[in-house]
Amino acid sequence: MAIVTVRNLKKAYGDFYAVDGISFEIEAGEIFGFLGPNGAGKTSTINMLIGMSRPTEGEIIIDGIRLKEDIKRAQRIIGVVPDESNLYDELNGFENLCFCASLYGIGKGEREERARKLLKLFKLEDAADRPFRAYSKGMKRRLTIAAAIIHNPKILFLDEPTTGIDVESARQIRDLLLALRREGKTIFLTTHYLEEAERICDRIAFIVGGKIVKISTMDELMKNSVQGYTVKLSFEAAKKRLEEVKNHLERKFNMDIDIEDEDSCLIRSKEAIPLYPILKDLNDEGIAVFEARTIKPSLEEIFLRITEIEASAGKVGMDR
Repeated sequence: MAIVTVRNLKKAYGDFYAVDGISFEIEAGEIFGFLGPNGAGKTSTINMLIGMSRPTEGEIIIDGIRLKEDIKRAQRIIGVVPDESNLYDELNGFENLCFCASLYGIGKGEREERARKLLKLFKLEDAADRPFRAYSKGMKRRLTIAAAIIHNPKILFLDEPTTGIDVESARQIRDLLLALRREGKTIFLTTHYLEEAERICDRIAFIVGGKIVKISTMDELMKNSVQGYTVKLSFEAAKKRLEEVKNHLERKFNMDIDIEDEDSCLIRSKEAIPLYPILKDLNDEGIAVFEARTIKPSLEEIFLRITEIEASAGKVGMDR
């Protein structure tokens, strides 16, 4: 069931459309990734979804609430994590969370209890009494997410949640988002990190030049984007025989073989590659295969392929 519905959404700045007629739905309890290069329209979209910017055209419905008719009511059920923290440097972690809870009318006892629980969940207990200005970038991002859910919202919006932080902090944030989804939260996040979306998103929308060019699950993207099959064979001791292996396999199995490096090669075929007869044949030839694995395209390769197809069809404008 859709908890967010967006219809024909547009945002114009003069004659320039940062967002140009996009439509999509977000299902309750899913992590929905909104991907695109810098300037594609991601931030303009999220600002309209959270009520910070008024659409030029279109409609946004959040949990049955039409945003243009009752922004304040909708904002009570959403949490927002901006790309830059909006917390107070002079307050410590515990005080920041309590202050944010008070903005939603949560009583003193309950907000303090919630703050302590979130500090524990986000592994910030040891920094609870430390001024926010003394936090690392990763700690600041985690506390900002904690502040965004202090009022227990149904939906969490995050704009580039892991930009500019270290690898370990980014991993911790991804784990936190997955934990929040398990608790039933719906999460919308913008990112230009394709690997991040691949790891945690249930569905992905690609936006380029203000237009959505594809919305799909990861499984569907892989299924529909794979053009043929690729298998990588790694050999234990075939450095001097790779060219021989290549010629032998091409001749016997009628496949395209590329030598990738000094001890491996790639088999490419439009049809599914039957590994057993290939491995048996190589074994009979006295060639030991150390590893055989199917190579799947990365999300980055899929994104480039989709945008190239759409651009060639005249559906995508210039990168914005």
